[in-house]
Amino acid sequence: MALKPEPTAPFHSVHYVLRVLEAVSRHTGGVQDTRIARETGLPTGHLTPLLAMLRREGYVEQLADGAYVAGDSLDLLGSGTTREAALEDRLQDTLGELRDSVGAAVYLSRYIDGEIRITQYADGPDTPAVNEWVDFRSAAHASAIGKCLLTQLDQNGRRDHLSRHRIARLTSRTITSERVLFSTLDSQPATVPVLDLQEYAVGTVCAAVPLTAGSAVGCLALSMPIEHAHRLRSAADTLNRGAAPLALSLAI
Repeated sequence: MALKPEPTAPFHSVHYVLRVLEAVSRHTGGVQDTRIARETGLPTGHLTPLLAMLRREGYVEQLADGAYVAGDSLDLLGSGTTREAALEDRLQDTLGELRDSVGAAVYLSRYIDGEIRITQYADGPDTPAVNEWVDFRSAAHASAIGKCLLTQLDQNGRRDHLSRHRIARLTSRTITSERVLFSTLDSQPATVPVLDLQEYAVGTVCAAVPLTAGSAVGCLALSMPIEHAHRLRSAADTLNRGAAPLALSLAI
């Protein structure tokens, strides 16, 4: 099965989004998009979809005169005592929306203290989560989540992980050579989703995209039964487009 996912959207990085939010926050009385463009240096072609996404996610609001001000989501995530609970709720809501959009179970994963952790996920009766028949922490070499996280580590970080979680054959498609695995990770374009075509579990295909939020290593992933594999490319593209709001929430 040859699947070549499409690259990510041009504003996938939250760096530009944060610049826009900083510009809006500086003008408590509101700021026009032309002023935002001057202060951020972003061309209209990039700024317009960014502002649309920020409005949709509640980070900015547009006044009657067209000016932009900080929205409720930005105010809530910026408040210290309630931030953790607000962030968890917001991420779960976004995951639920993504699950419905891609028609698959979706997962938020982080690499914390040298281990893979699924911090949140959203599934349902028609979008079952993958059966974790082998602990995800021990299957980084075989899963889309694991490979996506490993691509974000340097060579020493990867070797350290594999020294604690030895490569094992999980299916006939599993990569069992460290040399081949590292070569595969190095050739993985940063803007293209990582795929798992029955490498972790027979009967399941997965895709994962990195979440860039400061120095944190994370990813957003989906899984679906093999009978839905024909939808994997389009689902991975939708997942890519949905990654920016999640990365933004984690970065604020």
